[in-house]
Amino acid sequence: MTAAYERVQAARQKGRPTSMYYIQHIFTDFLEMHGDRRYADDAAVVGGIAMLGGMPVTVVGIEKGVDTDEKVRRNFGSAHPEGYRKALRLMLQAEKFGRPVVCLIDTSGAFCGIGAEERGQGLAIAENLMAMMGLSVPIISLVIGEGGSGGALALGVADRVWMLENAVYSVISPEGAASIVWKDAGKAAEASEALRLTATDLYGFGMVERVFPEADGDFAALCDTLRTAFTQEFEALRTLPVQAMVEQRYQKFRKIGGDAL
Repeated sequence: MTAAYERVQAARQKGRPTSMYYIQHIFTDFLEMHGDRRYADDAAVVGGIAMLGGMPVTVVGIEKGVDTDEKVRRNFGSAHPEGYRKALRLMLQAEKFGRPVVCLIDTSGAFCGIGAEERGQGLAIAENLMAMMGLSVPIISLVIGEGGSGGALALGVADRVWMLENAVYSVISPEGAASIVWKDAGKAAEASEALRLTATDLYGFGMVERVFPEADGDFAALCDTLRTAFTQEFEALRTLPVQAMVEQRYQKFRKIGGDAL
């Protein structure tokens, strides 16, 4: 087993805190909102308004669920188009009222069933990418577990992209990559190394700005650290003129894939 694949397994570990854990332990007065106003409510995406200290914020997270029944209800964190459209609705609402946005990412990828494709899965993700690039309020995205493919990127266009120590972020799962390259999903460990998907790798490439140690499993202490980090970063971002902040965000993503890689 490679070191990278150990991180993948840690990101998928049973009992690892999900988005709802962080929402409940970092923010207060969370008011969940439902539905995309077009088709349905997707339980794989949770979102609403909360308080970060004395600052109102909008929080959107991909939720895998904790026990078996909840995992099934939340489709194991694989969101449908209506989930991403709900997220976009809430982010546009945040822009209207001047609230910063926190996105919590934890998904193996967007749901790829026939119904999701019929309802415009690719378009829903693309619309999120486009809208987030120009959103006039600060955005911080945090990868708390798996960050898989476009399903993760749909919440990943942000002023600051952060990761937890044992989180991973990749265009494809190691098993999927191994199946394509070697025709053998059993080579997932080798694929993990090749994909360079760990938080350490991505920080080195400049694709994420911060990596948070997981404090030997003390997630309560981690939540305290994150609360402080979110507050300080939003206060700093709010000092920037809107156009300067949006341009800085745009240039951050334009540079990905340049000489640094």
